[in-house]
Amino acid sequence: MEDQILIATERLVKHYPMGKHLFTALNDITITFKSREFTGLVGPSGSGKTTLLNIIGALDSPTRGLVRVMGQDTGTLSHKQAARLRSIYLGFTFQTYNLLPVYTVYENVEFPLLLLDMAPAQRKKAVLQALEWVGLMDKQKSRPSQLSGGESQRVSIARAMVKAPKIVLADEPTANLDAANSHNILQMMIKLNEELGTTFIFASHDDKVIGYLKRKITLTDGKVVEDARMDLPEGRNTC
Repeated sequence: MEDQILIATERLVKHYPMGKHLFTALNDITITFKSREFTGLVGPSGSGKTTLLNIIGALDSPTRGLVRVMGQDTGTLSHKQAARLRSIYLGFTFQTYNLLPVYTVYENVEFPLLLLDMAPAQRKKAVLQALEWVGLMDKQKSRPSQLSGGESQRVSIARAMVKAPKIVLADEPTANLDAANSHNILQMMIKLNEELGTTFIFASHDDKVIGYLKRKITLTDGKVVEDARMDLPEGRNTC
């Protein structure tokens, strides 16, 4: 069966005011993402990677153009509807972690599940599984202030994965991880991609991430300059 189109953009443009002028972060982006993709948005700083990721995730809106996520035109959604779309279908990881400082690791990972109709026992099972994926079972009672940068990033990744979303949007997910942890996390993401069909879209310039991609979309000055399927060697998951 052909994979379903989960995300589609049409003639996407994003301007930001800079003094008396406008900075064009995205310039005429038309692109689709299907289920089961493992795709990276790559390019130099300022090329539009994070902007595109945020618009796809309904965290920002385009100046003009169309974005459809799971068949819904995000430009027509209220704040409440956009939040529901994110809570059901999307998982996020951010460079800045966005962990809640007064909550424990366990509670931070559990938080997305509280927005869903899920029984406590089911939530507990999902949280513990996510913490096991990222190797933080021994940190579940710690608070963010007690974690290293790498551990905080792994909590952020566990929180994104805990509800097994259709789509995970990851902004520099390995930025604060050493090589061994980076490869462990990426291998776990590949496993979820292949076993659960989760679509992953990264914004990254990390060669470790790029080495795992099945599709690489290169942006320069807010434009797509290359969209390539990656010919990955056998054994890429054990680099």
